[in-house]
Amino acid sequence: MTRDELLQEVLKSDGLPTLPAVAAKLLAIASKEETTMSDIANLVSMDVALSAKILKVVNSTFYSFPSRIGSIHQAVSVLGTNAVRSLVLSFSLLNIKTRDRDDPFDYKEFWNRSLTAGVSAKLIMSKIKPADPEEIFIAGMMHNIGEMILARTCPELYRQVHRQAEGDDDRLLEIEQKTLGASHAFFGAKVIQRWGLPESLVVPVAYHHDPEKYPGKKKELALSTRVVYLSSLLSRMFYAERPDLLRKTFRSRAVKLLNLGERTLDTIEEEIHSQVNETAKFFDLNLVLTQTIEELLQEANQKLAQLNMSYEQMNRELLQAKMELFKLNRELKEKNARLEGLVNVDALTEVYNHRYFQSFLREEHRRSVAGEKPMALILADVDNFKKFNDAHGHQVGDFILKEACRVASSSLREADVFARYGGEEFVCVLPETGQGEAEELAEKLRSAIATSTFEQGPERYGVTMSLGLAVMQPGGEVLSPDQLIGQADQALLTAKKNGKNRMEVYSPKAKWFSFKN
Repeated sequence: MTRDELLQEVLKSDGLPTLPAVAAKLLAIASKEETTMSDIANLVSMDVALSAKILKVVNSTFYSFPSRIGSIHQAVSVLGTNAVRSLVLSFSLLNIKTRDRDDPFDYKEFWNRSLTAGVSAKLIMSKIKPADPEEIFIAGMMHNIGEMILARTCPELYRQVHRQAEGDDDRLLEIEQKTLGASHAFFGAKVIQRWGLPESLVVPVAYHHDPEKYPGKKKELALSTRVVYLSSLLSRMFYAERPDLLRKTFRSRAVKLLNLGERTLDTIEEEIHSQVNETAKFFDLNLVLTQTIEELLQEANQKLAQLNMSYEQMNRELLQAKMELFKLNRELKEKNARLEGLVNVDALTEVYNHRYFQSFLREEHRRSVAGEKPMALILADVDNFKKFNDAHGHQVGDFILKEACRVASSSLREADVFARYGGEEFVCVLPETGQGEAEELAEKLRSAIATSTFEQGPERYGVTMSLGLAVMQPGGEVLSPDQLIGQADQALLTAKKNGKNRMEVYSPKAKWFSFKN
Protein backbone atom coordinates (compact mmCIF):
# COMPACT_ATOMS: atom_id res chain seq x y z
CA MET A 1 0.00 0.00 0.00
CA THR A 2 1.40 3.40 -0.99
CA ARG A 3 1.50 6.43 1.27
CA ASP A 4 -1.39 8.15 -0.55
CA GLU A 5 -3.50 4.99 -0.50
CA LEU A 6 -2.95 4.69 3.25
CA LEU A 7 -3.85 8.36 3.70
CA GLN A 8 -7.18 7.82 1.94
CA GLU A 9 -7.85 4.81 4.16
CA VAL A 10 -7.10 6.92 7.24
CA LEU A 11 -9.38 9.75 6.11
CA LYS A 12 -12.26 7.34 5.39
CA SER A 13 -11.82 5.25 8.55
CA ASP A 14 -14.60 5.03 11.12
CA GLY A 15 -11.89 5.27 13.77
CA LEU A 16 -10.82 8.75 12.70
CA PRO A 17 -11.58 11.07 15.64
CA THR A 18 -13.93 13.97 15.02
CA LEU A 19 -14.04 17.28 16.81
CA PRO A 20 -16.99 18.09 19.09
CA ALA A 21 -19.75 20.20 17.59
CA VAL A 22 -18.68 23.45 19.26
CA ALA A 23 -15.05 23.07 18.15
CA ALA A 24 -16.04 22.18 14.58
CA LYS A 25 -18.49 25.08 14.36
CA LEU A 26 -15.91 27.47 15.84
CA LEU A 27 -13.33 26.52 13.19
CA ALA A 28 -15.96 27.04 10.50
CA ILE A 29 -16.95 30.55 11.55
CA ALA A 30 -13.60 31.83 12.90
CA SER A 31 -12.16 32.30 9.42
CA LYS A 32 -15.13 34.33 8.16
CA GLU A 33 -14.65 38.10 8.11
CA GLU A 34 -18.23 38.77 9.16
CA THR A 35 -17.84 36.73 12.35
CA THR A 36 -17.81 38.91 15.46
CA MET A 37 -16.41 38.23 18.92
CA SER A 38 -19.99 38.11 20.15
CA ASP A 39 -20.73 35.29 17.67
CA ILE A 40 -17.78 33.30 19.03
CA ALA A 41 -18.74 33.95 22.64
CA ASN A 42 -22.35 32.90 22.00
CA LEU A 43 -21.17 29.69 20.33
CA VAL A 44 -18.80 28.70 23.15
CA SER A 45 -21.41 29.58 25.77
CA MET A 46 -23.69 26.91 24.32
CA ASP A 47 -21.43 24.27 25.93
CA VAL A 48 -21.69 24.93 29.67
CA ALA A 49 -19.01 22.40 30.66
CA LEU A 50 -16.57 23.75 28.07
CA SER A 51 -17.26 27.34 29.15
CA ALA A 52 -16.50 26.45 32.77
CA LYS A 53 -13.19 24.85 31.79
CA ILE A 54 -12.16 27.86 29.71
CA LEU A 55 -12.97 30.30 32.52
CA LYS A 56 -10.95 28.14 34.93
CA VAL A 57 -7.87 28.41 32.70
CA VAL A 58 -8.40 32.10 31.91
CA ASN A 59 -8.46 32.92 35.64
CA SER A 60 -5.37 30.83 36.39
CA THR A 61 -1.66 31.65 36.32
CA PHE A 62 -1.68 30.26 32.77
CA TYR A 63 -2.63 33.81 31.76
CA SER A 64 -2.13 35.77 35.04
CA PHE A 65 -4.63 38.52 34.34
CA PRO A 66 -4.75 41.20 37.07
CA SER A 67 -8.54 40.95 37.54
CA ARG A 68 -10.99 38.06 37.40
CA ILE A 69 -12.73 37.21 34.09
CA GLY A 70 -16.38 36.50 34.86
CA SER A 71 -17.94 35.42 31.54
CA ILE A 72 -17.13 33.85 28.19
CA HIS A 73 -17.99 37.13 26.47
CA GLN A 74 -15.42 38.90 28.63
CA ALA A 75 -12.89 36.11 28.04
CA VAL A 76 -13.28 36.39 24.26
CA SER A 77 -12.94 40.16 24.46
CA VAL A 78 -9.76 39.96 26.54
CA LEU A 79 -8.09 36.96 24.88
CA GLY A 80 -9.14 37.38 21.26
CA THR A 81 -10.31 34.82 18.72
CA ASN A 82 -7.06 32.87 18.36
CA ALA A 83 -6.64 32.26 22.09
CA VAL A 84 -10.24 31.11 22.57
CA ARG A 85 -9.96 28.85 19.55
CA SER A 86 -6.78 27.33 21.00
CA LEU A 87 -8.44 26.67 24.36
CA VAL A 88 -11.50 25.08 22.73
CA LEU A 89 -9.24 22.85 20.64
CA SER A 90 -7.16 21.91 23.68
CA PHE A 91 -10.14 20.72 25.69
CA SER A 92 -11.70 19.06 22.64
CA LEU A 93 -8.55 17.06 21.91
CA LEU A 94 -8.12 16.02 25.54
CA ASN A 95 -11.59 14.47 25.39
CA ILE A 96 -10.55 12.08 22.61
CA LYS A 97 -10.25 8.71 24.31
CA THR A 98 -10.37 5.04 23.39
CA ARG A 99 -13.61 3.55 22.08
CA ASP A 100 -12.52 -0.06 22.62
CA ARG A 101 -11.42 -1.75 25.84
CA ASP A 102 -8.92 -3.80 23.85
CA ASP A 103 -7.28 -0.70 22.37
CA PRO A 104 -3.62 -0.91 23.53
CA PHE A 105 -2.89 2.75 22.78
CA ASP A 106 -2.13 4.57 26.02
CA TYR A 107 -4.21 7.76 25.74
CA LYS A 108 -3.34 8.95 29.23
CA GLU A 109 0.40 8.84 28.58
CA PHE A 110 -0.09 10.34 25.12
CA TRP A 111 -1.98 13.39 26.38
CA ASN A 112 0.40 13.80 29.32
CA ARG A 113 3.29 13.94 26.88
CA SER A 114 1.32 16.24 24.60
CA LEU A 115 0.55 18.69 27.39
CA THR A 116 4.22 18.67 28.41
CA ALA A 117 5.15 19.54 24.82
CA GLY A 118 2.51 22.29 24.67
CA VAL A 119 3.77 23.93 27.86
CA SER A 120 7.34 23.57 26.60
CA ALA A 121 6.45 25.34 23.35
CA LYS A 122 4.73 28.17 25.21
CA LEU A 123 7.68 28.55 27.58
CA ILE A 124 10.28 28.60 24.79
CA MET A 125 8.28 31.10 22.73
CA SER A 126 7.88 33.37 25.77
CA LYS A 127 11.67 33.75 25.89
CA ILE A 128 11.70 34.90 22.25
CA LYS A 129 8.50 36.89 21.91
CA PRO A 130 6.64 37.78 25.13
CA ALA A 131 3.52 38.51 23.02
CA ASP A 132 3.69 35.11 21.34
CA PRO A 133 1.06 33.73 18.93
CA GLU A 134 -1.71 32.04 20.89
CA GLU A 135 -1.52 28.94 18.67
CA ILE A 136 1.94 27.89 19.90
CA PHE A 137 0.58 26.05 22.96
CA ILE A 138 -1.93 24.01 20.96
CA ALA A 139 0.66 23.48 18.17
CA GLY A 140 2.96 21.93 20.73
CA MET A 141 0.15 19.79 22.11
CA MET A 142 -0.80 18.54 18.64
CA HIS A 143 2.68 17.88 17.25
CA ASN A 144 2.41 14.07 17.64
CA ILE A 145 -1.32 13.78 16.94
CA GLY A 146 -0.51 11.62 13.92
CA GLU A 147 0.50 8.78 16.28
CA MET A 148 -2.93 8.75 17.90
CA ILE A 149 -4.68 9.02 14.54
CA LEU A 150 -2.75 6.07 13.07
CA ALA A 151 -3.35 4.03 16.23
CA ARG A 152 -7.12 4.55 15.84
CA THR A 153 -7.45 4.14 12.08
CA CYS A 154 -4.81 1.42 11.41
CA PRO A 155 -4.55 -0.29 14.82
CA GLU A 156 -2.96 -3.58 13.79
CA LEU A 157 -0.48 -2.08 11.33
CA TYR A 158 0.61 0.70 13.67
CA ARG A 159 0.87 -1.68 16.60
CA GLN A 160 3.52 -3.60 14.65
CA VAL A 161 5.35 -0.36 13.87
CA HIS A 162 5.43 0.58 17.56
CA ARG A 163 6.53 -2.89 18.59
CA GLN A 164 9.50 -2.77 16.21
CA ALA A 165 10.50 0.70 17.44
CA GLU A 166 10.80 -0.58 21.04
CA GLY A 167 10.21 2.86 22.52
CA ASP A 168 12.95 4.58 20.50
CA ASP A 169 11.46 7.76 18.98
CA ASP A 170 14.14 8.11 16.33
CA ARG A 171 13.78 4.48 15.29
CA LEU A 172 10.00 4.95 15.16
CA LEU A 173 10.39 7.57 12.42
CA GLU A 174 12.58 5.26 10.36
CA ILE A 175 10.14 2.35 10.64
CA GLU A 176 7.15 4.60 9.85
CA GLN A 177 8.89 5.89 6.74
CA LYS A 178 9.75 2.36 5.63
CA THR A 179 6.40 0.72 6.47
CA LEU A 180 3.88 3.54 5.90
CA GLY A 181 5.69 5.64 3.31
CA ALA A 182 5.71 8.67 5.64
CA SER A 183 6.02 9.55 9.30
CA HIS A 184 3.11 10.19 11.65
CA ALA A 185 3.80 13.94 11.18
CA PHE A 186 2.59 13.70 7.57
CA PHE A 187 -0.65 11.90 8.46
CA GLY A 188 -1.33 14.15 11.44
CA ALA A 189 -0.92 17.31 9.36
CA LYS A 190 -3.24 15.99 6.63
CA VAL A 191 -5.98 15.12 9.11
CA ILE A 192 -5.97 18.41 11.00
CA GLN A 193 -5.90 20.21 7.65
CA ARG A 194 -9.06 18.26 6.78
CA TRP A 195 -10.55 19.43 10.09
CA GLY A 196 -10.10 23.00 8.90
CA LEU A 197 -7.32 24.04 11.24
CA PRO A 198 -5.16 27.02 10.13
CA GLU A 199 -1.68 26.65 8.66
CA SER A 200 -0.25 28.08 11.87
CA LEU A 201 -1.06 24.65 13.35
CA VAL A 202 -0.74 22.44 10.26
CA VAL A 203 2.81 23.51 9.34
CA PRO A 204 4.42 22.93 12.80
CA VAL A 205 2.77 19.49 12.97
CA ALA A 206 4.00 18.59 9.49
CA TYR A 207 7.64 19.62 10.02
CA HIS A 208 8.18 19.29 13.77
CA HIS A 209 10.75 16.51 13.29
CA ASP A 210 12.86 18.53 10.85
CA PRO A 211 11.92 22.23 10.88
CA GLU A 212 14.60 23.21 8.40
CA LYS A 213 12.73 21.29 5.69
CA TYR A 214 9.83 23.75 5.86
CA PRO A 215 9.79 25.08 2.27
CA GLY A 216 7.74 28.22 2.87
CA LYS A 217 8.98 31.79 3.32
CA LYS A 218 6.72 32.90 6.18
CA LYS A 219 8.97 33.80 9.10
CA GLU A 220 6.26 33.34 11.74
CA LEU A 221 5.53 29.80 10.54
CA ALA A 222 9.23 28.97 10.39
CA LEU A 223 9.67 30.26 13.96
CA SER A 224 6.66 28.31 15.27
CA THR A 225 7.90 25.13 13.60
CA ARG A 226 11.33 25.47 15.18
CA VAL A 227 9.81 26.17 18.60
CA VAL A 228 7.56 23.10 18.36
CA TYR A 229 10.53 20.96 17.29
CA LEU A 230 12.53 22.13 20.31
CA SER A 231 9.52 21.67 22.60
CA SER A 232 9.37 18.04 21.49
CA LEU A 233 13.00 17.52 22.48
CA LEU A 234 12.52 19.30 25.81
CA SER A 235 9.36 17.37 26.75
CA ARG A 236 10.88 14.01 25.78
CA MET A 237 13.56 14.45 28.45
CA PHE A 238 10.97 13.62 31.11
CA TYR A 239 10.18 10.26 29.52
CA ALA A 240 13.50 9.14 28.00
CA GLU A 241 15.99 6.57 29.25
CA ARG A 242 18.86 8.91 28.33
CA PRO A 243 17.68 12.49 29.02
CA ASP A 244 21.33 13.61 28.93
CA LEU A 245 21.56 12.84 25.21
CA LEU A 246 18.30 14.66 24.48
CA ARG A 247 19.46 17.63 26.55
CA LYS A 248 22.67 17.89 24.55
CA THR A 249 20.69 17.84 21.30
CA PHE A 250 18.11 20.31 22.63
CA ARG A 251 20.68 22.88 23.71
CA SER A 252 22.81 22.67 20.58
CA ARG A 253 19.77 22.91 18.28
CA ALA A 254 18.27 25.75 20.33
CA VAL A 255 21.45 27.75 19.83
CA LYS A 256 21.52 27.01 16.11
CA LEU A 257 17.82 27.46 15.30
CA LEU A 258 16.83 30.27 17.68
CA ASN A 259 20.16 31.68 18.88
CA LEU A 260 19.13 31.14 22.51
CA GLY A 261 21.84 31.82 25.08
CA GLU A 262 23.02 29.51 27.84
CA ARG A 263 21.30 31.52 30.58
CA THR A 264 17.98 31.43 28.73
CA LEU A 265 18.27 27.67 28.25
CA ASP A 266 19.09 27.23 31.94
CA THR A 267 15.99 29.23 32.84
CA ILE A 268 13.79 27.15 30.52
CA GLU A 269 15.05 23.91 32.05
CA GLU A 270 14.49 25.26 35.57
CA GLU A 271 10.92 26.46 34.90
CA ILE A 272 9.44 23.70 32.75
CA HIS A 273 8.88 21.18 35.57
CA SER A 274 6.71 23.47 37.72
CA GLN A 275 4.88 24.98 34.74
CA VAL A 276 3.79 21.57 33.42
CA ASN A 277 2.54 20.48 36.85
CA GLU A 278 0.67 23.76 37.33
CA THR A 279 -0.89 23.72 33.84
CA ALA A 280 -2.04 20.10 34.23
CA LYS A 281 -4.29 21.19 37.09
CA PHE A 282 -6.01 23.78 34.92
CA PHE A 283 -6.71 21.21 32.19
CA ASP A 284 -7.88 18.55 34.67
CA LEU A 285 -5.08 16.12 33.84
CA ASN A 286 -3.77 13.84 36.56
CA LEU A 287 -0.19 14.62 35.57
CA VAL A 288 2.67 15.18 37.97
CA LEU A 289 6.29 15.39 36.85
CA THR A 290 8.02 14.19 39.99
CA GLN A 291 11.54 15.19 38.92
CA THR A 292 13.10 18.29 37.50
CA ILE A 293 15.38 18.06 34.49
CA GLU A 294 18.38 18.56 36.76
CA GLU A 295 17.25 15.62 38.89
CA LEU A 296 16.64 13.49 35.80
CA LEU A 297 20.14 14.23 34.56
CA GLN A 298 21.65 13.47 37.93
CA GLU A 299 19.78 10.19 38.02
CA ALA A 300 20.92 9.31 34.49
CA ASN A 301 24.54 10.05 35.38
CA GLN A 302 24.24 7.91 38.46
CA LYS A 303 22.88 5.01 36.41
CA LEU A 304 25.80 5.25 34.00
CA ALA A 305 28.27 5.31 36.86
CA GLN A 306 26.62 2.33 38.49
CA LEU A 307 27.36 0.13 35.48
CA ASN A 308 31.00 -0.04 36.59
CA MET A 309 30.37 -0.48 40.29
CA SER A 310 29.90 -3.47 42.50
CA TYR A 311 26.62 -3.64 44.40
CA GLU A 312 28.23 -2.65 47.71
CA GLN A 313 30.26 0.15 46.16
CA MET A 314 27.20 1.42 44.30
CA ASN A 315 25.15 1.77 47.50
CA ARG A 316 27.98 3.52 49.34
CA GLU A 317 28.61 6.06 46.59
CA LEU A 318 24.90 6.63 46.03
CA LEU A 319 24.42 7.58 49.67
CA GLN A 320 27.40 9.91 49.52
CA ALA A 321 26.14 11.46 46.28
CA LYS A 322 22.72 12.14 47.82
CA MET A 323 24.29 13.85 50.81
CA GLU A 324 26.51 15.97 48.59
CA LEU A 325 23.60 16.78 46.32
CA PHE A 326 21.52 17.94 49.28
CA LYS A 327 24.37 20.14 50.43
CA LEU A 328 24.98 21.53 46.95
CA ASN A 329 21.28 22.28 46.44
CA ARG A 330 21.17 24.12 49.75
CA GLU A 331 24.29 26.12 48.90
CA LEU A 332 22.94 26.85 45.43
CA LYS A 333 19.69 28.22 46.85
CA GLU A 334 21.62 30.43 49.24
CA LYS A 335 23.90 31.69 46.47
CA ASN A 336 20.95 32.33 44.17
CA ALA A 337 19.22 34.33 46.91
CA ARG A 338 22.39 36.41 47.45
CA LEU A 339 22.83 36.84 43.71
CA GLU A 340 19.27 38.07 43.29
CA GLY A 341 19.91 40.63 45.98
CA LEU A 342 23.11 41.77 44.30
CA VAL A 343 21.34 42.17 40.98
CA ASN A 344 18.56 44.34 42.42
CA VAL A 345 20.32 46.30 45.18
CA ASP A 346 22.66 49.29 44.94
CA ALA A 347 26.03 48.29 46.39
CA LEU A 348 26.70 51.57 48.23
CA THR A 349 23.34 52.60 49.69
CA GLU A 350 21.79 49.09 50.00
CA VAL A 351 18.48 50.31 48.61
CA TYR A 352 17.06 49.12 45.28
CA ASN A 353 19.02 50.09 42.19
CA HIS A 354 17.92 51.86 39.01
CA ARG A 355 17.38 48.59 37.14
CA TYR A 356 14.98 47.23 39.74
CA PHE A 357 13.17 50.58 39.96
CA GLN A 358 12.50 50.64 36.23
CA SER A 359 11.17 47.06 36.29
CA PHE A 360 8.98 47.71 39.35
CA LEU A 361 7.67 51.00 37.96
CA ARG A 362 6.55 49.42 34.70
CA GLU A 363 4.86 46.52 36.45
CA GLU A 364 3.14 48.80 38.95
CA HIS A 365 2.12 51.13 36.13
CA ARG A 366 0.56 48.20 34.23
CA ARG A 367 -1.29 47.08 37.35
CA SER A 368 -2.43 50.62 38.12
CA VAL A 369 -3.84 51.20 34.63
CA ALA A 370 -5.53 47.78 34.49
CA GLY A 371 -7.07 48.14 37.96
CA GLU A 372 -7.83 51.87 37.62
CA LYS A 373 -5.81 52.62 40.76
CA PRO A 374 -3.83 55.80 41.53
CA MET A 375 -0.06 55.78 41.82
CA ALA A 376 2.54 58.41 42.68
CA LEU A 377 6.23 58.95 42.06
CA ILE A 378 8.74 61.00 44.06
CA LEU A 379 12.11 62.15 42.75
CA ALA A 380 14.42 63.35 45.56
CA ASP A 381 17.81 65.03 45.33
CA VAL A 382 20.29 65.74 48.16
CA ASP A 383 20.74 69.52 48.26
CA ASN A 384 24.18 70.99 47.52
CA PHE A 385 25.75 67.55 47.50
CA LYS A 386 28.60 68.49 45.18
CA LYS A 387 29.67 71.27 47.55
CA PHE A 388 29.34 68.86 50.48
CA ASN A 389 31.61 66.36 48.73
CA ASP A 390 34.15 69.05 47.92
CA ALA A 391 34.18 70.25 51.52
CA HIS A 392 34.23 66.91 53.36
CA GLY A 393 35.47 64.35 50.81
CA HIS A 394 33.83 61.54 48.90
CA GLN A 395 34.06 59.00 51.72
CA VAL A 396 31.97 61.24 53.95
CA GLY A 397 29.64 61.84 51.01
CA ASP A 398 29.16 58.09 50.59
CA PHE A 399 28.40 57.78 54.31
CA ILE A 400 25.76 60.52 54.05
CA LEU A 401 24.07 58.87 51.06
CA LYS A 402 23.90 55.52 52.85
CA GLU A 403 22.55 57.02 56.08
CA ALA A 404 20.05 59.19 54.20
CA CYS A 405 18.71 56.07 52.51
CA ARG A 406 18.36 54.35 55.87
CA VAL A 407 16.37 57.27 57.27
CA ALA A 408 14.25 57.60 54.14
CA SER A 409 13.40 53.89 54.02
CA SER A 410 12.27 53.91 57.65
CA SER A 411 9.83 56.75 56.96
CA LEU A 412 8.04 54.96 54.10
CA ARG A 413 5.41 52.25 54.01
CA GLU A 414 6.21 48.58 53.43
CA ALA A 415 4.62 48.61 49.95
CA ASP A 416 6.63 51.64 48.78
CA VAL A 417 9.81 51.10 46.78
CA PHE A 418 12.74 53.44 47.43
CA ALA A 419 15.65 53.25 44.97
CA ARG A 420 18.79 55.04 43.91
CA TYR A 421 18.11 56.82 40.62
CA GLY A 422 21.71 57.90 40.09
CA GLY A 423 24.39 59.82 41.98
CA GLU A 424 22.72 61.72 44.83
CA GLU A 425 19.26 61.42 43.25
CA PHE A 426 16.68 58.94 44.54
CA VAL A 427 13.22 57.82 43.51
CA CYS A 428 10.23 56.39 45.35
CA VAL A 429 7.22 54.58 43.83
CA LEU A 430 4.02 54.84 45.89
CA PRO A 431 1.53 52.16 44.74
CA GLU A 432 -2.21 52.85 44.98
CA THR A 433 -1.57 56.31 46.44
CA GLY A 434 -3.62 59.40 45.60
CA GLN A 435 -2.32 62.96 45.66
CA GLY A 436 -3.28 63.87 49.23
CA GLU A 437 -1.67 60.83 50.80
CA ALA A 438 1.34 61.11 48.46
CA GLU A 439 1.96 64.72 49.56
CA GLU A 440 1.89 63.65 53.22
CA LEU A 441 4.37 60.85 52.59
CA ALA A 442 6.68 63.10 50.58
CA GLU A 443 6.65 65.75 53.29
CA LYS A 444 7.28 63.08 55.93
CA LEU A 445 10.27 61.89 53.92
CA ARG A 446 11.66 65.42 53.52
CA SER A 447 11.20 66.18 57.23
CA ALA A 448 12.86 62.91 58.32
CA ILE A 449 16.00 63.81 56.39
CA ALA A 450 16.06 67.46 57.43
CA THR A 451 15.71 66.70 61.16
CA SER A 452 18.28 63.91 61.24
CA THR A 453 21.87 64.32 62.41
CA PHE A 454 24.34 61.96 60.78
CA GLU A 455 27.16 61.05 63.15
CA GLN A 456 30.45 59.55 62.01
CA GLY A 457 32.84 59.32 64.91
CA PRO A 458 33.17 62.79 66.48
CA GLU A 459 31.79 64.49 63.36
CA ARG A 460 28.15 65.44 62.90
CA TYR A 461 26.51 66.39 59.62
CA GLY A 462 23.14 67.69 58.52
CA VAL A 463 21.69 67.49 55.01
CA THR A 464 18.39 68.28 53.31
CA MET A 465 16.56 66.96 50.29
CA SER A 466 14.39 68.58 47.64
CA LEU A 467 11.50 66.48 46.33
CA GLY A 468 9.32 66.49 43.24
CA LEU A 469 5.98 64.65 43.23
CA ALA A 470 3.91 63.42 40.27
CA VAL A 471 0.57 61.59 40.60
CA MET A 472 -1.52 59.60 38.13
CA GLN A 473 -5.19 59.52 39.16
CA PRO A 474 -7.97 57.20 37.92
CA GLY A 475 -10.09 58.94 35.33
CA GLY A 476 -7.32 61.38 34.51
CA GLU A 477 -4.69 61.33 31.80
CA VAL A 478 -2.98 57.96 31.47
CA LEU A 479 0.72 58.74 31.63
CA SER A 480 3.50 56.46 30.48
CA PRO A 481 6.17 55.54 33.06
CA ASP A 482 8.60 57.91 31.35
CA GLN A 483 6.05 60.75 31.41
CA LEU A 484 5.50 60.19 35.13
CA ILE A 485 9.26 60.39 35.74
CA GLY A 486 9.44 63.54 33.61
CA GLN A 487 6.70 65.26 35.62
CA ALA A 488 8.36 64.37 38.93
CA ASP A 489 11.67 65.67 37.57
CA GLN A 490 10.07 69.00 36.58
CA ALA A 491 8.52 69.30 40.05
CA LEU A 492 11.96 68.61 41.57
CA LEU A 493 13.47 71.46 39.55
CA THR A 494 10.80 73.78 40.91
CA ALA A 495 11.64 72.71 44.47
CA LYS A 496 15.28 73.52 43.81
CA LYS A 497 14.39 76.91 42.35
CA ASN A 498 12.11 77.80 45.26
CA GLY A 499 14.80 77.43 47.90
CA LYS A 500 15.51 73.71 48.27
CA ASN A 501 14.64 71.55 51.30
CA ARG A 502 11.04 71.48 50.11
CA MET A 503 8.54 69.36 48.22
CA GLU A 504 6.77 70.50 45.08
CA VAL A 505 3.85 68.83 43.23
CA TYR A 506 3.94 68.80 39.45
CA SER A 507 1.83 71.52 37.85
CA PRO A 508 1.49 71.86 34.06
CA LYS A 509 1.23 75.64 34.48
CA ALA A 510 4.69 76.02 35.99
CA LYS A 511 7.54 77.45 33.94
CA TRP A 512 10.45 75.03 33.59
CA PHE A 513 14.10 75.94 33.25
CA SER A 514 17.50 74.30 33.41
CA PHE A 515 19.04 74.10 36.86
CA LYS A 516 22.54 73.32 38.08
CA ASN A 517 23.06 72.28 41.66
